[in-house]
Amino acid sequence: MTYDPIGRLLLTPVDREAPERVARLRALGLGERPEPAFDAFARELAQLTGAPYAMVNFLGEECQFFAGLHAPSRAGEGRFMARDLGYCPYVVVRRKALVLEDVRDFPRFAANALVDEIGIRSYLGAPLIDRTGLALGTVCVADTEPRRWGRSGLDTIKSFAAELMTRIRRREDGLIIW
Repeated sequence: MTYDPIGRLLLTPVDREAPERVARLRALGLGERPEPAFDAFARELAQLTGAPYAMVNFLGEECQFFAGLHAPSRAGEGRFMARDLGYCPYVVVRRKALVLEDVRDFPRFAANALVDEIGIRSYLGAPLIDRTGLALGTVCVADTEPRRWGRSGLDTIKSFAAELMTRIRRREDGLIIW
């Protein structure tokens, strides 16, 4: 974590792997354009969890890119988001799943602009760990209501992250084409 000049804790932790991640994403051909297969993956995750928002999110040095997106129509127009917004950058740097049943219960996360701008109240995300050991991004869901994700939610998001990484590996190996 870092602090700004007046001593406030910043949400986005220092991400020392960002340059290496960007190079890996480019090598994989990911993180620069929407992909229908990732949109379908996000839609399936949203349907399974009942969450209005689901994303396949890749993180660059300056921004986040939703290569897969399921969102209410008006909110789903943009695929880019600043790195200091949302909860995914924290998941990537931590390299662990994050469960926030009510973001307002956590001072570090309650002040995030997504709470005020979109009304996000709960989040569930897991990192996408590549075969090289890099965290490329996340698979996540969010809701405008507090949610009790519980153990089953955590297991679901981890399972979806593992499934997506399997598909990405198979794509890299030329075994499947999306």
